[in-house]
Amino acid sequence: MDNQMYNSIVSFIWGIADDCLRDVYVRGKYRDVILPMTVIRRLDAVLEETKPAVLEMKKKLDKAGITNQTAALCNAAGQSFCNSSPFCLRDLTSRAKKQTLKADFIAYLDGFSPNVQEILEKFKFRNQIDTMVDADILGAVIEKFVSPTINLSPNPVYKDDEKKEIRLPGLDNHTMGLIFEELIRRFNEENNEEAGEHFTPRDVVELMADLIFIPIADKIKDATYSCYDEAVA
Repeated sequence: MDNQMYNSIVSFIWGIADDCLRDVYVRGKYRDVILPMTVIRRLDAVLEETKPAVLEMKKKLDKAGITNQTAALCNAAGQSFCNSSPFCLRDLTSRAKKQTLKADFIAYLDGFSPNVQEILEKFKFRNQIDTMVDADILGAVIEKFVSPTINLSPNPVYKDDEKKEIRLPGLDNHTMGLIFEELIRRFNEENNEEAGEHFTPRDVVELMADLIFIPIADKIKDATYSCYDEAVA
């Protein structure tokens, strides 16, 4: 992805705060909505293609009376996470009533697998739902994040049905990570905070990896290794 497209995505997401959250949140609290919604939309976009398969699998599991469904649903999704609710984010943009939107959005969040629930809990994102519903901005925020102007999916968006000409390229995990880190940097700059308080810069991560692996590179075998990070202990 070229820098122009990267910057346009960052600027678009950054602009959602001013477009939707102004007069509802103070600027220092914009990130409480924008950062988790960015993550949610990315996960939603990744799962969109396999959503029918997940819903079909859930139907079969429910009929069979199987309660521990996470592994099978993630397998159907082709990811290490899944969402078993009947909704994608795009489905929620048609909700006209605030309370209907709220109920369906909560059901959508509840449909995520436990590993995603942990992320949402860390963000304390559910605490923001009532504020957005009361201010009647939840629908606008969702509409912005599913806008055809940007593509947070790993798959490209094409101009034609034959899929010969790309309109918006897909985002790999590395680029998505860079976008998220840039948003954190901007929000922290607005709040006069250091970005390093919230994430480890990529060059530091690469240096740490080199320091760990280069001295033992000739001893590494084809196996799974665990690395203890004292910073999160």
